[in-house]
Amino acid sequence: MNNPSTPFDKRVNDFITFYDTLHTEPQPPVALTPRKAVWRKNKATLYRYQSNQKKKFQTPIFIVYALINKPYILDLSPQDSLIQTFLEQGHDVFLLDWGVPGYEDASLTLDNYVSEYIKRAFRQVLNVSKAKEVTMLGYCMGGTMTAMFASAYPELPIKNIIFLTTPFDFSHGGMFSNWLDERYFNLDKMVDTMGLIPAEMIDFGSKLLKPLESYCGVYLNLQERIEKNQSTEKWKLMQRWVNDGVPFAGEAFRQWIRDFYQENKLIQNQLIFDGRILSLKNIKANILLVAAKHDHIVTEEQTKSALSILGSKDKTYEVVPTGHISVVIGKKAHTYTFPLLLNWLQTRSN
Repeated sequence: MNNPSTPFDKRVNDFITFYDTLHTEPQPPVALTPRKAVWRKNKATLYRYQSNQKKKFQTPIFIVYALINKPYILDLSPQDSLIQTFLEQGHDVFLLDWGVPGYEDASLTLDNYVSEYIKRAFRQVLNVSKAKEVTMLGYCMGGTMTAMFASAYPELPIKNIIFLTTPFDFSHGGMFSNWLDERYFNLDKMVDTMGLIPAEMIDFGSKLLKPLESYCGVYLNLQERIEKNQSTEKWKLMQRWVNDGVPFAGEAFRQWIRDFYQENKLIQNQLIFDGRILSLKNIKANILLVAAKHDHIVTEEQTKSALSILGSKDKTYEVVPTGHISVVIGKKAHTYTFPLLLNWLQTRSN
């Protein structure tokens, strides 16, 4: 193979040569937008992003990310960054990074994350920004937790909420609903045995939704780029993020699967938080619900179902022609998602 004699051999050789370098070259840098830590608790950090751009809007954006994967998908590179886009338009941006839990965090529940982390971080956003109200942006599971937070604390000054590919109605969970059915999935045994659910297990479940694309398509795409002499930098960046998973605190995982996927309590206003029942009707902020047409993680129905239940008067539902990840990264995100978010915020941030 080192002396290719046919075009096919050369293609294979070029691919192997490149692939070998992935394990020897340093990983490409990510999350390059300057930021400052303004609050910490346990493994979590609240960042405020820095910019020379003059702030045009009074209402800061507070981003709540999911508990799994790392949030730098929102700031993957200077050319591909939702956070940088917000800054360039004059927004003040904060991000709650959950960090990486250890076995000592296995007992943390979703209630803990909402009441002890999101709530305190929210107050810190108000203190640091000197603003009177806040825009919250929840991505995927981060949006579900944002809904819990806004429902539990309707007295807090939340002006706007953007729910980005956020699951509300878990009766439309697709294959996840089948796999996690309590008749077949021994949730308690898994949590009691492991304590901390490994990132690799969560990643495996997500990839099984599209196994050919996840395990073969990604390398076919790489081969195509190599043959066409196209840049592989973005491919490397995405692979770094995909393989940089975060374990799931056991008790939070138990609650996430049982209360949401198995019993669908949130959309039915049956979720108990701090001794009281949460109701989505308590949410009065201006709402933007964004679903992705080609999303295989969170279906359109999972997001859209909340539209008629949320208590807000100003509610907008939009579907963009992207996938679950390409809703925030790549050409389609720049073409559809980013303009949608910026235009919606334009008249609701002062």
